[in-house]
Formats: sequence, C-alpha cells, structure tokens
Amino acid sequence: MTHGLELLTTDEMAEADRRTIGAGTSGLVLMENAGRAVAETAVAMLPRAGAVAVLCGPGNNGGDGFVAACLLAEAGYQVRVALIGSREALRGDAAEMARLWRGSIEPPAPEAVSGVDLIIDALFGAGLSRPLEGTAAALVEAVNAARIPVLAVDVPSGLDGTTGQVTGAAIQATRTVTFFRRKPGHVLMPGRRLCGEVTVADIGIDAGVLAGLAVMTTANAPAGWRARFPIPGAESHKYVRGHVVVVSGPPDQTGAARLAARGALRVGAGLITVVGSGAATAVNAVHLTAIMVQALAPPRGLAEFLADRRRNAVLIGPGAGIGAATAGNVETVLASEAAVVLDADALTSFAEVAERTGNLGFLGAPPANDTLSPATLFAAIKRRAAPVVLTPHEGELRRLLPGIAAGSKLARARAAAEQSGAIVVLKGPDTVVAAPDGRAAINENAPAWLATAGSGDVLAGFVAGLLAQGMPAYEAACAAVWLHGEAGAAVGPGLIAEDLPEVLPNVLRSLLSA
Repeated sequence: MTHGLELLTTDEMAEADRRTIGAGTSGLVLMENAGRAVAETAVAMLPRAGAVAVLCGPGNNGGDGFVAACLLAEAGYQVRVALIGSREALRGDAAEMARLWRGSIEPPAPEAVSGVDLIIDALFGAGLSRPLEGTAAALVEAVNAARIPVLAVDVPSGLDGTTGQVTGAAIQATRTVTFFRRKPGHVLMPGRRLCGEVTVADIGIDAGVLAGLAVMTTANAPAGWRARFPIPGAESHKYVRGHVVVVSGPPDQTGAARLAARGALRVGAGLITVVGSGAATAVNAVHLTAIMVQALAPPRGLAEFLADRRRNAVLIGPGAGIGAATAGNVETVLASEAAVVLDADALTSFAEVAERTGNLGFLGAPPANDTLSPATLFAAIKRRAAPVVLTPHEGELRRLLPGIAAGSKLARARAAAEQSGAIVVLKGPDTVVAAPDGRAAINENAPAWLATAGSGDVLAGFVAGLLAQGMPAYEAACAAVWLHGEAGAAVGPGLIAEDLPEVLPNVLRSLLSA
C-alpha cells in the first residue's frame, strides 16, 4: 500500500480514530483539529467580514461544525449556527464543543441559509447509510437551491462515504474537508461530483495506524505503480519489449482492432501483429505500417501462431463480433501461455444471452454450444498460469455477471475479480481496477471527452502493451487506465479515439521525467 493513496472505508476510519485515541490522543483534540481545519478552509472561501451559516447535525460531524463556528466568530466573521435536534441531546465530544458556542442556535429551517456568503455543511458524516428525510431533507434542498458556496465537513450530507452512493437528497458542495485520508466515496461517482474540490487535513492521526487496518483500496496514481513501469535499457531491442497479438474481427469491423494495436505499440510493446481471416487481413493490411498483419486459417491457425512463446500478450474482443466464433477464439487464446486481455465482444460472447449460431470467424476449433457460459470462461481463466485482464463497461459486466449488478461499483468490481480469477477493469468516469486478492484502485483523472467510440479499444491496447513488456497485471491495468485518462485530458475537446495513441508520447515523457 502506497502512503497517501489509501482510501479508507468509514469502518476503517473509525478504527483509525479508535487506535489514535487508545494511543493517548483524546477525541476532543481530534475534533478540535478537525474543526480548525474546517475554519481555515472557510476563511479562504469567505470575503473579509463575510457571513457564514454553520449547519450542525446530531453527531460528531456537528461537533466539528461547532468548533469551526467558534473559531470563525473569534476571527470576526458573522456566524449563524443551526442545529438538527437540541443542544441537550448531543453526547460526548460533540456536546462539549456545543457547550463552548456562546451564540444563539437557530432551528434547521431553510431560512438559516439565507443572507450568507458561505454555508458549512456539518450535518451528517461519511457513515450515513440511510436516506435523509423530513427536516434534514428539506434543509439539504434549501442549501442546494440557495446557490451559495458550500464547504462540506468530511463528506456532503447525504453521501455514503464508503460507496459514493446517494439514496435520497444530498448536498452539492463547492469544497470538502476530510481528515487523515480520503474515502472511496470521495472518488467514486456521484460522490466525486458532489464533493467538489477535496482537501485532506492532518488532525493528529499517525500514519502508523494504517499498518493494522489492512486497507485494500487506493486512488489510482503513478505512485502506486511507477516502480514497476517498464523502461527500456540501453541494450533493449524490439524482441525484449514484447510481442502483442491482436485478434481482428470480420472485414467490416476491423477498425477497433487497429485502434487497440496502435495503443499497444505507442505504450511501448516492441512488436504488434494483427491476426484474422484472410478477408479481414486484406483490409487491415491497407491501413497498417509499423504494425504487422497475418492471415490465419482455421481450425489450428490461431493456436499454432500463439505457440511461439515470444508472442507473449494477446488481446481479443474489440470489434470481434458476439457469438460462438469469438468464444472459440477466446478459448484458443486462453489455452496459450501468453498474457491475455479480454475486451468487449470477447466477454459478451460468454454471457448467458450469447448467440449460439454461426461458424464464420473461427480461427481455432469452434466450441460446443454448452461451453458458452461465464462459468466456462472463468474456469479457463483460473486454470492458466499467465494473467488475464477483463475490461468491461457496466453493461458488459451486467450481461456477464447479472448476479452482482447491485452494490457499489467498487464492490461489483471486486466481486467480478474474485469470481473470474482475473484482473477486472470496470470502466467509466470512475474506473475501478480490482484483483482477485481484494486489491482495488479507483481512477479519477478521466475527462468526459473520453466518452467516444473506440476509446475503450485504445485502453485495452495500452493494457496489452504493458503486459507484453512484463509489467505485473494489476499494475499494468492501473497504469493503462491512468495513462488513458491523461491522454484524454491532453487532447480535450474534439477528442476522437485515434488521438489517444498519438498524444501518449508526451504523457509518457512527463511521467518518466517526474
């Protein structure tokens, strides 16, 4: 686990608090430090002599709000405090901090947020797992309707800090101050959008407490995988940088395979060969130069081609077509010793609704119809020694594993990795990379411009290219996803999939010079 990237669930954060208090730092000190961090951030958001409304809830989040209110009042700001519940009902550290507030306390009515320059949301913290109702929901709606900057304490009220999900009303914050480490809900959608800019404050919890927490979730960033990133040495040549094989689809669907192949080449693989039927290869040959092409004949063409161990990474799925033909080619690929990336149609062909008809497109022996199932696919993955990476989007995952459609995106990706035995890249604006051993990384640098045809094909090529160079599968998937996001941001408006491999050299230059 890399220092600073850890994402703590609400239970893990509570345990970090308990261990810190057990080591001699009082809960009051932690609350004072949290409230001070909130006040300091509020000052940066407020005009001089501005007015602020502090909305306090019935728990420790409200206690943080009372600390911030006291400090802001002492600094000369106009402070109004509204509380859900009564001061007498508060308990523990929150009650002590409320006792220090000398001003009046308003009822939690919509009027509490009128006529101010900033709203501090200290209503409910990250552990809230039920929808807001009644007074709380009405107050949240008033905050969002006011169009006044909002500073959230820990998470915006209404957001589940572990899942990033909202089951009812939730505050849209301008900024959020959280403590010690971020939570998955700060990074997963829609939580990331609701949080606005997130600041992590040091409140006196030592990083040493992490050792006993077994935290398995991180934010995806170079610090988590840069040490394993392949960098060619002075004596490197193309044959030691790996050879990626991309399996093409039929003649009218070859573009996706070419996009993936270009991505694999740009990310550093030494050689790329796009293989397919004679007709598909004729089309690919017209478009490709640095990338080789090879026509393969059934029934043994693909298996014989992959018998050469120098061809050490295979990608199948982009534009492959859904059905038994693609499933048969996948089984042939998985029978090889190469690292494998399964994308798009390679996954859907094993879904319960997969088509069972047709032989066109077989490059290996066709499967029996009763082998077209997720269970068969996963069994083949678990039998092999070389790694497999699956790169589904949400729809493909639902078709492949309908039983895990519920729960947070993080939980779904982990379940898919455990059931499949593969590294799973569950794509989206908050792509999650999950391993069968429970490790998971959440990506946060993908711009909306990546939502375009062919973008995922290039990503799959990035993964395959890094696998061919010997990068461990989990780290390769994380690196590919991050590079994909950076490339998308570098292109920006007007992005098309063909742009992504072409801007990658500049992204790699920045990465490797850091």
